[in-house]
Amino acid sequence: MVESSDIAPRIWLIAGPTASGKSAHALDLAERTGGEIVNADSMQIYAGLRVLTAGPSLEETTRAPHHLFEVVDAAIGWSVGRWLEAATKVLAEIKSRGNPAIIVGGTGLYFRALTHGLADVPPVPETQREISGLLYAARGEEAFREILKPLDPEAEARIETGDRQRLVRAHAVAIATGKSLTAWQTDTRPALAPGSWTGVVLDPPRAELYARCDARLAVMVEQGALDEVRAMEARGLDPALPVLKAVGYRELAAHLRGETTLDQALDAARQETRRYAKRQLTWFRNQTPDWTRLPGGAVSAP
Repeated sequence: MVESSDIAPRIWLIAGPTASGKSAHALDLAERTGGEIVNADSMQIYAGLRVLTAGPSLEETTRAPHHLFEVVDAAIGWSVGRWLEAATKVLAEIKSRGNPAIIVGGTGLYFRALTHGLADVPPVPETQREISGLLYAARGEEAFREILKPLDPEAEARIETGDRQRLVRAHAVAIATGKSLTAWQTDTRPALAPGSWTGVVLDPPRAELYARCDARLAVMVEQGALDEVRAMEARGLDPALPVLKAVGYRELAAHLRGETTLDQALDAARQETRRYAKRQLTWFRNQTPDWTRLPGGAVSAP
């Protein structure tokens, strides 16, 4: 459990995979310190899928101030940069009130933007992105990596196997700007000053985490997740919008269209949720090795 005696520095970052107990820890800390909670989950910023994305309940929002939850219409796609701009403003307002800030979520890039900064990469012409994509398609990943290596060796080594999108972007940026993506990303300043924050990652045992993921989906359906998906589908939104990539949305939408039974949809959603949790665990393990690790789960009484 995060200890209230450790409230200085006055900004807490609480990260971790889905179903690890982040929200409970954040709310517990907020109640014990008079802190305000700021959302760092890329799906919980959108309105309309509170149950499916495990957003805070009305009762929880009355126990402590919550910010940047359900503030964006589903038809609008937010970027990391737009979230960072909004979060920076909220953090300044919380500081002006003399309260601790507790930033909680599972979107690693949001935390990285806060602690490392966000690269101000110039726009890359669409033609160059297309050329880089065609080059990847023609040569294949292995040969494309050899082309990228002299242009941006750090990116080539860092980007995981099979991540076509990031490989192509790194190549396009290097060719279009004459400067590697790594160099652009290095030339940044963090939004949070060093020493002003403490980061913790909830890291429960894998089997326990997967069991929580499985159990939570059934509860979500009982609490109205299907109704949320039905209402969202009725809007006829562009399938490329970020909100429609919420974990479980695709599977429940398929059920509503009559393509699967509810049991089949839930089984598929459970598998996808576990895969998502695994990716999150891997990201936080690699990107936040110096953050304190907590087992997650239930929060002990203050």
